[in-house]
Amino acid sequence: MTKKYFGTDGIRGEVGKPPITADFLLKLGWAAGKVFANGGHDFVLVGKDTRISGYMFESALEAGLTAAGMGTRLLGPMPTPGIAYLTRTLRAQAGIVISASHNPYYDNGVKFFSVDGTKLADEVEEKIEYYLDAPISTVSSAKLGKAKRIADASGRYIEYCKASIPTRLDFAHLKIVVDCANGATYHIAPHVFSEIGAEVIALGVMPDGVNINENCGATNTAQLVACVIAEQADLGIALDGDGDRLIMVDHKGEVVDGDELIYIIAKSRLSEGKMQGPVIGTLMTNLGMEHALTTLGIDLLRANVGDRYVMEMLNEHNGILGGENSGHIICLDKTTTGDGIIAALQILAEMHYSGKTLHELKSGMQKYPQVLINVKVAKKVNLDDYPSVQSAVNAVESKLANKGRVLLRSSGTEPLLRVMVEGENKDLVQSCAEQLANEVHIAIGA
Repeated sequence: MTKKYFGTDGIRGEVGKPPITADFLLKLGWAAGKVFANGGHDFVLVGKDTRISGYMFESALEAGLTAAGMGTRLLGPMPTPGIAYLTRTLRAQAGIVISASHNPYYDNGVKFFSVDGTKLADEVEEKIEYYLDAPISTVSSAKLGKAKRIADASGRYIEYCKASIPTRLDFAHLKIVVDCANGATYHIAPHVFSEIGAEVIALGVMPDGVNINENCGATNTAQLVACVIAEQADLGIALDGDGDRLIMVDHKGEVVDGDELIYIIAKSRLSEGKMQGPVIGTLMTNLGMEHALTTLGIDLLRANVGDRYVMEMLNEHNGILGGENSGHIICLDKTTTGDGIIAALQILAEMHYSGKTLHELKSGMQKYPQVLINVKVAKKVNLDDYPSVQSAVNAVESKLANKGRVLLRSSGTEPLLRVMVEGENKDLVQSCAEQLANEVHIAIGA
């Protein structure tokens, strides 16, 4: 069954344009309530990030769930992985996240977690879509759902994060800059890192509803780099708007991306004798990471882009570690979904055990130059329908002479075609990527 509304990471779009409207979110709450009503638990959790539209959509979802007879527990601003954790530990029937993750404030979306704190199965999303196309009805007044707020949600999650590393580890010698992207971790991440002993300088902790991800966080590390250097900090931590991505900065101001962080964690698990299964990357995973893991005797398997597909392959191959270069890092030995704070704690723990700086830890992996250019398109396209684009791809691959990769793919969350070129020679990679992106723009650009 082809899903009408759900994409690779829930339902997402621009606020005020279908389907991200108040009336649709009310219907979505009702549809989800109908599906979850017979699960044995009488409430679902609803959390959000800090974008201004979250208030409107929180109310709409609550109304729909109530009409379906499902209770609601409101968490307020809470990182996506925190909602996954609380869904599991509070025994909720499901968790609902109102967030557009790394997107700008004028976008928003909804994603769900199962009772186990994992992404919903396709068949559950299909059931929700079935009710979305059915006429809405309201249960009798005696059966209406009830809504409550959970006051201690952030404290529960903070303790859970800290418990992902041994309590004996002390980080009093570290100065850390933490950029919360004016998002859902603003009132959580600084506490986590200060409570394990580190000196914390907090950035991006003044959300106003419209500044989420704006020139800050995991998608824009310039502010973090400058602050790490100015403060002579040991490292910087950048999270995205909903807290499921992590990018770091070493003491020299060099950005450490998701691939490098996954490599560090994999090597750490291997040294502890706790590595299990292959590492799961994506089509975007850098060749340098694949080569570095091979040197360690660890296999890398590539999933389609999206943490949903990484998770599916992890489960299929009984793995514990995977993720994306964008910063989604899944440590299944610690949690059930991608979690930026918990991933950062694993890096800090390895720094403690090894006595090495972040800069030294990443040095075991040499990245290939990789250039990614986004081309705006009017709609999702089938590249097979554009022979000129295929010819341009073939030409670039010939130039790379089997020493690189070319990847064209549609974004799962935005109207973009992503053009990626990777190879040994930086200048050649840059020129090839520009050449290919230009050809794509001419052929199918918006």
